Amino acid sequence: METQASQLAARLKQQARNLGFGPVGIAALPGSSRIGLRTAALGRWLAAGHQADMAWMADPRRQAAERLLPGARSLLAVGLNYYVAAERQPGSLKVARYGWGRDYHRVIDGRLRQLGRWLEQQVPDLGWRACVDSAPLLDKAWAEEAGLGWIGKNGNLIHPRQGSWLLLGHLLTTLELPPDQPGEPLCGRCTRCIEACPTGAITEPFVVDARRCIAFHTIENRDPDLPEAIQAGLGSWVAGCDICQDVCPWNHQDLTSSSEPDLQPRDWLLNLQVEQVQGWSEAEWDERLRASALRRIKPWMWRRNAAAAAPVQAKTPPPAGPQQTPVISPKPEPSAGGWSGMDS
Repeated sequence: METQASQLAARLKQQARNLGFGPVGIAALPGSSRIGLRTAALGRWLAAGHQADMAWMADPRRQAAERLLPGARSLLAVGLNYYVAAERQPGSLKVARYGWGRDYHRVIDGRLRQLGRWLEQQVPDLGWRACVDSAPLLDKAWAEEAGLGWIGKNGNLIHPRQGSWLLLGHLLTTLELPPDQPGEPLCGRCTRCIEACPTGAITEPFVVDARRCIAFHTIENRDPDLPEAIQAGLGSWVAGCDICQDVCPWNHQDLTSSSEPDLQPRDWLLNLQVEQVQGWSEAEWDERLRASALRRIKPWMWRRNAAAAAPVQAKTPPPAGPQQTPVISPKPEPSAGGWSGMDS
């Protein structure tokens, strides 16, 4: 017989789907032993200096989700599909897909707050907190714990039917809700992402060194010049990098293109030229990137990145053949939950 808590959990997940989220799942705090493994891996990742100068990654609250909300008992994890079936013009500069549309922090946070208010109407006096990736939370590890997918060797969360083009959000609550089954790892022996990274940023499976990552350097690096090793592998990327996702066989399925108006690409981003970027004034940058996550890249950084980039004819990776189908791993392999240019 279904309990009151399980009924509420089902209704909460349906409300999330009604707001455009999917997949959705629930995890119990403080989490299973897998969360402990991810947290320990985060400590090793930080000790190795892989965070570069992203000091916020060492926030101790990241190691215990319940520190973000006193009395937290459960967490709703949500994914928002940001894959859009659009292609960049050959020879143009490249911008990571997550930045094509409106700032995802605003989009997800607003909807999570709607969910929180709805939940409060069902159960007055509960506590809740909406979290996007700007909060000190192991977001991919908790999404995996809630059954949204598994963390791949490139550090991204992968869903078996939607691939890795998912923006993540979480709603912490003081309610005790029945958890879903955690995701099972399905990368198997595949190492395509590791082999494809032009700067060797994936130093071993599940470990991304930000110091070698194009996404980190184009978005976070505030130095006047990019390191020579990054420039050598930069290609046409000026804002983030999608290489490790583009080559992933799980992204070579017949993916559903998002119809979310907020996530549709700004046309000019699909045909961005060096001359345009170099000629941007502060006012034009402000107008073009209004309500965009790409505002984190300041005008002078765009010019620096464009000067270092070498636009090439866009080539589509060949679709994954039957022999490239990932083999199921016998057990989860611990990681820090990964790092990508979208983490903060």
